[in-house]
Amino acid sequence: MSETLLEAHDLHTYYGSSHILHGVDFHIAKGEALGLMGRNGMGKTTLIRSMLGLVRPRHGTVKVNGDDMTGASTHRIALRGIAYVPEGRGIFPNLSVRENLIMAARAGVDGQRAWTFERVMETFPRLGERLSNGGGQLSGGEQQMLTIGRALMTNPDLLILDEATEGLAPLMVKEIWNVVRTIRDTGIATVIVDKNHAAVTALTDRSMILVKGQVVFDGPSAAVRNDPELIQKHLGV
Repeated sequence: MSETLLEAHDLHTYYGSSHILHGVDFHIAKGEALGLMGRNGMGKTTLIRSMLGLVRPRHGTVKVNGDDMTGASTHRIALRGIAYVPEGRGIFPNLSVRENLIMAARAGVDGQRAWTFERVMETFPRLGERLSNGGGQLSGGEQQMLTIGRALMTNPDLLILDEATEGLAPLMVKEIWNVVRTIRDTGIATVIVDKNHAAVTALTDRSMILVKGQVVFDGPSAAVRNDPELIQKHLGV
């Protein structure tokens, strides 16, 4: 079996009295690409936040590389090799592009430094033209590139992308998907959350679909692509 990188079992998460996750199980292996899908409000981001320590589940366990990290702080979980590109990007608008990238630079869990500043520049040449610009001066697509580049500077084993193409122009969306494909091909495990189920299933090995905080499908992405009834029932607008 492939070595499991991040896993959760029987997660129940609430926002106040609202029960959002209802016993969700999750796992991703090293090097695996996983699509996490579902309509708006079905619990995708809550699942991510629950596993990363940003929200504390009331019940269930979270493990990273087999070690129990339930209730651990977010920075401790991140230091175990997990990078998160959140919806909304979260860059530092008053820092330059260079500063946004350099501040995140560190070796990976095993000391790997495959993703250097120079490699990020090669991957995102558009950022190389904006190095002295403030993060707030970039276009939406450039900010998204900066957020992904900053995550890569941590040399992660797992990269989680939450709505990475949200609100971007079609040409920029295509560029982002090409970058995601490149990252996946380097062997970094990826979790991709995006409304474009065709693009997600084309890039991933496995897909999970959430409906009202419960997993209704967990299997090969090809099975989703080839099942229009499943798509219409759980992912259609």
